[in-house]
Amino acid sequence: MRRNDHDVTDTVRTTDLKQVAGEVTRVYRGLYNGTPSEAIERAFKDIGRLYAGKHAEYKPCDTEYHDIQHILDVTLAMARLMDGYERSRKVTRSRVSGSPPLPAACFSLGVVTALFHDFGYLRKRGDRKHRYGAEYTKTHVSRGSKHLHHYLPRIGLKRYANTGAILVHYTGYERRAETIPLNNTLLRRIGHMLGTADIIAQMADRCYLEKCRDRLYPEFVLGGLASRKLAGGRTEVLFSSGEDLVRKTPGFYVNAVKRLDLQLARAYEYAERHFKGQNLYLEEMQKNVRYARVVADVPTKHPLRRSLPSTLNAGVEPYPRGMVIR
Repeated sequence: MRRNDHDVTDTVRTTDLKQVAGEVTRVYRGLYNGTPSEAIERAFKDIGRLYAGKHAEYKPCDTEYHDIQHILDVTLAMARLMDGYERSRKVTRSRVSGSPPLPAACFSLGVVTALFHDFGYLRKRGDRKHRYGAEYTKTHVSRGSKHLHHYLPRIGLKRYANTGAILVHYTGYERRAETIPLNNTLLRRIGHMLGTADIIAQMADRCYLEKCRDRLYPEFVLGGLASRKLAGGRTEVLFSSGEDLVRKTPGFYVNAVKRLDLQLARAYEYAERHFKGQNLYLEEMQKNVRYARVVADVPTKHPLRRSLPSTLNAGVEPYPRGMVIR
């Protein structure tokens, strides 16, 4: 039985930064002759301090859905996709892959952008306008992009500062992937993997449906995604409750698969190479969607009752319970 706070292999606890960092480092060293990556090691330490509120400029993370577990889960998936990419392009008896090799610096770039892809949800200590980080939902990608542009030179990846600031947009929806200005084939593929990791990691989470109901819905309300204004001043309710969000998960899955296949060019297939033929992320995603359909049909007979791991630091104010659209 897979544990609620573990990855798709049930071997890595995704609430534990050291465990995830250790696994990502192991994958990196396996590809690059055992050499360490100072950029990756530094980035894990820095993101841990930021999310824990140990940074002088930023408050601790208060987004219960887009929390440190989500960040670590996405980063682990990203490392596995890049590993699968590099292994899939190795020379085989039947053919030679036309894909360009993945330099160590680009692997590090992919890991760092994954670690910081949701940085834009963090509030500065002087922020008096916003009570919750989720209020930055519509702008968090651009905020993260700006931060990466300044951060990457500080960890030895200066040549990728502009690229990293662009790559993070593959995790957002305000730009279609094919319109993101990256002309380099390899860097564009890294972007596809980053956007893919963000989708498959969260939708393969063992507690994904419970998190949608209890944590993502409040973020949608706070971020202005639970409803939208129509012409004439009317309001259209998109999600009326956490339960309604769960009921609509199968429809979201259909659109997510289209994005994975078309805009992100089936980068999820690299997971099969990493896992030696099995795509654990897709399998777990499909399990969640199948159960979402069951819950939607008979919600009282098939309740969602898995216990969610808590990653909020002491003193952080959680979302108000019973939040509704205003």
